[in-house]
Amino acid sequence: MMKKYLPFLFVLLVSCLAVSCVDFKSIVITNPDLSKIADGTYTGNSRVGPVRVTLDVTVDDHAITSIQIIRHFNGRGRKAEAIIPIIIEAQSLDVDVITGATGSSKAFLLAVENALTE
Repeated sequence: MMKKYLPFLFVLLVSCLAVSCVDFKSIVITNPDLSKIADGTYTGNSRVGPVRVTLDVTVDDHAITSIQIIRHFNGRGRKAEAIIPIIIEAQSLDVDVITGATGSSKAFLLAVENALTE
């Protein structure tokens, strides 16, 4: 009976170890200068430990008007998706991460940064 759960337990263990090895404080997020970004939709990707994010960021009149999640492989970090309206309201990436979802929050911030700077 237990043998059928071994692959799941192995993946869970590896994911937990991968997350615990990431130094989230060392991840630096920089604010793109929105005044220099043309109107359009930009795709950004990021990976923080096992968390992967792909999203589209729409800019209109030098303001972030929309962030659409394309992919969020997150483990237990789904609640980090709440950072999206916070970014839009602040018009900044200098926002607090979501408690309990630091890795996913940082992945979202990096993906937005990458979308607007690459």
